[in-house]
Amino acid sequence: MPSLKNDAAAEQFVADADLTKYDLSGFKPMHFELEPKSAALSMRLPISLLNALKAKAKAKGIPYTRYIRMLLETDVSR
Repeated sequence: MPSLKNDAAAEQFVADADLTKYDLSGFKPMHFELEPKSAALSMRLPISLLNALKAKAKAKGIPYTRYIRMLLETDVSR
């Protein structure tokens, strides 16, 4: 994949490129957080649970607070 310096370059690339010639198998879905965070939550957890959450988040390459938010959103949307 070429290195794209800005949104305009990315939009142009996607509009014109033949993406079938690229191996996209290593790509992962991206979740965008568009809604503003206007409330806070404070809770006490066993350290083992917090460490497990942090490890899972690290494996996914995201901050653990975002991972926890994703878990909550997934459960609520079912």
